[in-house]
Amino acid sequence: MKDDVWKRDEIASPCVRLCVIHPEERICVGCHRSIDEISGWSRMTHEERAAVIEELPGRAPRLGKRRGGRMARLDR
Repeated sequence: MKDDVWKRDEIASPCVRLCVIHPEERICVGCHRSIDEISGWSRMTHEERAAVIEELPGRAPRLGKRRGGRMARLDR
């Protein structure tokens, strides 16, 4: 078996296994991809994946601060 198959030049998924879709922004709170981008990732070209990866940092601020956890309880 050739090792070439395992040495493909692909952009890995940005998934961090925190898969929750934000109810208003409709993007994953973990990787910041849309549902369409997540479901179509395996069919995307290298260029399409690169374009998505480039956009992700700009999406994080859209999610705002987390509401919940310890800090939310302390505010009460």
